[in-house]
Amino acid sequence: MSDDNPFAPPTPASRQVPPPRPPDEVPPGASSGPDAERAHADRPGGGRPGTSGPAPYPHGAPTSPPPPPFTTVQTVSHPGHGAGPVPPPPPPPAGRTRARGLGAGSMVLVASLALLAGLLGGIGGSALMDEREDTARPADAALPKAAGGATVDRPEGSVAAIAAEALPSVVSIAVRGAEGEATGSGMVLKSDGYILTNNHVVAGATTSGAPVFVTFSDGHEKRAEIVGATPDYDLAVLKVDEEGLTPLVLGDSDAVVVGDDVLAAGSPLGLDATVTTGIVSALHRPVQAGEQSATAFIDAIQTDAAINPGNSGGPLLNSAGEVIGINSAIAQAPGSLTATGNIGLGFAIPSNQARRTAEQLIETGEATFPVIGVLLDQTYQGEGVRVASTAQGGQPPVTPDGPADRAGIAPGDVILAIDGRPVSRSDELIVAIRAMAPGDAVTLRVRSDGEGEGREVRVVLDEKTSG
Repeated sequence: MSDDNPFAPPTPASRQVPPPRPPDEVPPGASSGPDAERAHADRPGGGRPGTSGPAPYPHGAPTSPPPPPFTTVQTVSHPGHGAGPVPPPPPPPAGRTRARGLGAGSMVLVASLALLAGLLGGIGGSALMDEREDTARPADAALPKAAGGATVDRPEGSVAAIAAEALPSVVSIAVRGAEGEATGSGMVLKSDGYILTNNHVVAGATTSGAPVFVTFSDGHEKRAEIVGATPDYDLAVLKVDEEGLTPLVLGDSDAVVVGDDVLAAGSPLGLDATVTTGIVSALHRPVQAGEQSATAFIDAIQTDAAINPGNSGGPLLNSAGEVIGINSAIAQAPGSLTATGNIGLGFAIPSNQARRTAEQLIETGEATFPVIGVLLDQTYQGEGVRVASTAQGGQPPVTPDGPADRAGIAPGDVILAIDGRPVSRSDELIVAIRAMAPGDAVTLRVRSDGEGEGREVRVVLDEKTSG
């Protein structure tokens, strides 16, 4: 609201109104330019990074300090930018004499004449409106609309068509404990009530016994039991008392290539039935997911489809509507202690791994993972990954009669590649092995002291029970 109020009391004759300030002069106490923007940033919840609480405006509430005496300042709100003073009008052109000697009575007279003119103008306008009332309003106020109204079909393979097919099989999951509710996503795995999700979504239920509830796309809710869970792969299978569900199809994640179109579905931030789109950004990303006390090593599919907290456990689908991954993790900026939301770097457990682990959980309630039987030296900084030279935590660096021992790998050896793919970090080797199945054979390139390029050895992976 402007300070130029036509109904304000007149200025006393004895009080002199100072002349307008030059355009480049800012009244004391007013804020404009960079300083005004800094003033917004210092207010809690002002929408600047590092402040607390949401801002009532998208980028911070516009504010301006009250004008000093005898100064009229008109402010214009620009969220996120300082609201500066509007410059006073320029002085009269040269040669024109400014009126003087107008006292309080003259000002009252001018104001009265202006008010009378306004009233007369209002009367005249009203009379004209009365005369044209019958012709100014249309007889029918209905606006044009598109013909039909039936559901419009979408082309096969379009985002809309894939979403329409997939969303009825995507569920929301809630674990309701004494400390609150933890939520995530899941997908129908079998028609008789089996649901696949992440282990970290239901971890609170496995440790505290809190109930787990599944909400389906039509809004009905069922209590679920945990059939099995594995922190090593960050997967869990639930069972609800439900028949006739429509499962999603697990595709072949080995056929995925960088650049493939993908669609992520789930309940990010509790917003159920949400879909986002993107592409496969990279493959074989070594990702550690889950809780710190139960870290999963994932040979992940990376995507730029928007994934946020709550998407965990939901499907990542290809352009054929097949599930190629289970959304499980998002990247966070260095130094961040908590996930802040989508930054275009999301990660999914490949569907081939999800299928193998889910089948084990349904059949036995447990999952297994492959091992080569070595401890890795986490302090090593050279090429490849080095096997530890000494025992750690009572475990020998190479398990006696284990896969590595049988293949001739010794303490201190350096593993340079697995199946022709170079490795330079411990987690790269671990996730590459975890992506296999017990009993699979892998080829490692290994270098012992004194060797140049190293040698290739065949290792048959052993089995270890998860948990």
